[in-house]
Amino acid sequence: MLQVKNLTFSYKKQPVLDAINFCVNAGEHFSIIGESGSGKSTLLKLLYGTYDLNKGHIFWKENEILGPKYHLITGPDYMKYVAQEFDLMPFITVSENIGAFLSNFYPEEKQARINELLEVVELQPFAHTKVKELSGGQKQRVAIARAIAKWPEVILLDEPFSHIDNFRKQSLRRSLFRYLKEKNITCIVSTHDKEDVLSFSDQMIVLHETKIMAKGTPQELFKNPKNKLIASFFDEFNELDHIGITYPHQLKKVDASPLRGIVTQSFFKGHYYLIEVNLNGKSIFFEHDEALKKNESICLSITR
Repeated sequence: MLQVKNLTFSYKKQPVLDAINFCVNAGEHFSIIGESGSGKSTLLKLLYGTYDLNKGHIFWKENEILGPKYHLITGPDYMKYVAQEFDLMPFITVSENIGAFLSNFYPEEKQARINELLEVVELQPFAHTKVKELSGGQKQRVAIARAIAKWPEVILLDEPFSHIDNFRKQSLRRSLFRYLKEKNITCIVSTHDKEDVLSFSDQMIVLHETKIMAKGTPQELFKNPKNKLIASFFDEFNELDHIGITYPHQLKKVDASPLRGIVTQSFFKGHYYLIEVNLNGKSIFFEHDEALKKNESICLSITR
């Protein structure tokens, strides 16, 4: 289990994180979300021992994770960290990068491990391509594969799919997170993308103004967002008087209702339209199966 106890950290005199507490069980997938500048990446670096804490403690099982005051080399052996900047060797191949820290005493086992990881990150066709010739998204996948090559107990991923094309992200997420689950590797992800969280995380926290604003499962926080910041991470949202926060899928067009507004625009979203409605001077959004005429008067009902 990873235990974070009363973690507090500042850059010089600027507070970044204050009194942070959470636990992550072995094999769990744990997500950290928050606005830009909320401390997501800093928290990952602290978990890896990159900086010294101002206060608090971090433990993995019985081992305390300490910063550079105590260790010349950053990061414990049982943990790997994949940053947004990739520390790869550009003039050797993808396979050579992935296998860079694997033992050469057992060449067949080493090659089998490299092949396994090439499949996980979907880079088999680029096995013999030099890293300098890859795109940013391909380099990101190489960095992830190299990080898990030596079977870490914990992997820390900072925006792990930020450079990867949308058509590739979905299958790569499924492949990587399924593999980590099967191998019981604890995964902690800092992300701004709900797709990294909803289907794959066991627990998540929301950072805001140096504190943990919310903590729970993705299902709990999605279904009952306690404020606009949490709701905005998951979807478009509406804030209705006397009702509170609703998502567009929770509103539907009906024949009669006290909620009456005027259609201002219809946005095509693929299998549905996002309809913008002026409701007493406020823009409200709901999902509908077809576009609606501008200036059409409609009524809305709430479904939970």
